[in-house]
Amino acid sequence: MLTSFTVASAQSQGAEQKPPEQGEQKPADQAKGEQKPEDQKSAEQQAEERIKQEIEEYREAAARLSLSAGSAECVWTGRRITSLLWRDDVDTARRYLDLYDRFGCSAEHLKLTFRCVIRQGPIDPKAADRLAARVHDCWLDPEGTTTAASRTTNVPPAKSGTIPN
Repeated sequence: MLTSFTVASAQSQGAEQKPPEQGEQKPADQAKGEQKPEDQKSAEQQAEERIKQEIEEYREAAARLSLSAGSAECVWTGRRITSLLWRDDVDTARRYLDLYDRFGCSAEHLKLTFRCVIRQGPIDPKAADRLAARVHDCWLDPEGTTTAASRTTNVPPAKSGTIPN
């Protein structure tokens, strides 16, 4: 009987020790919780920076281009149309084109921008931000040669002796 009492006593002590371990985990969770607001702040700061960058891009386009190509609605729809055409989404691009025409935007500027994007060669399809940078650069200077964004984003050439896909 004495041995069964000591075994029961040892088990109850083991059970009592487990809750403090769980209690010790709570401060670690709380520490993670304290890091979340910092992460959220940095995410919020990044979002604010992106918004400021977009506003600056529209201002730059308005300053550098004619009214029909530099207005914010023309820049917004024109860049989307160019990106959609690059990704072979012609049906959606056509719908945006109706909107682009309704705003009275320059069809010639859109054509030159798309030509500029095409002339710079392929882009990694997984790199949407690189396509956006190239489209933006070509929108601002459609007659320009290779832009800084395209020089660093081209897909490496295929190995000799292989057939490209």
